[in-house]
Amino acid sequence: MKIVLASKSPRRREILSMVLPDFEIRVSDADEGISNIDIMDVPRVLSIRKAQAVEIKENEIIIGCDTVVIHNGEILGKPKDDNEAIDMLKKLSDTTHLVVSGICVKSKDKEYSTSCTTSVKMRALTDSEMNSYVNRFHPTDKAGAYGIQEMAGAFVEKIDGDFYNVVGLPLCMLCQILKNEFNVDIF
Repeated sequence: MKIVLASKSPRRREILSMVLPDFEIRVSDADEGISNIDIMDVPRVLSIRKAQAVEIKENEIIIGCDTVVIHNGEILGKPKDDNEAIDMLKKLSDTTHLVVSGICVKSKDKEYSTSCTTSVKMRALTDSEMNSYVNRFHPTDKAGAYGIQEMAGAFVEKIDGDFYNVVGLPLCMLCQILKNEFNVDIF
């Protein structure tokens, strides 16, 4: 079986390459509108759309994924600029938020989707720390305006759940889906 990742995310590509050295990237152009979707189900619904928007061929498995940061009942998406990134980090400072990834794995004759939730506690951040991080990393390509795998990992006091989920791809869950649902054993 050939594996296809329906994502342009360099982080997802890097995580998947840890366990699958040979896969293809096919970027999905799926609709990412989220009106009338329960907030906790948004990533799963978007992952399904992404997997379904990619052309699938015989003997292929498509992986669609979407990750959101949820803080106080609000989705913190990718900030449009550095100022919005700092505003997001101020919201997350000294609070706990959820990182939810939806994952959809699809073959020609089967589709399986679910989600993974990780709780993240950020310590209190100073204005200097937030400004330094944003000026150095410009996290406008990251939900919630931070990457736990970067310097922002020093802001995280505690996580409860899958670390790779916070980076953008719930690796343990994905490997179990591939093995148990699609008979793909990567080990």
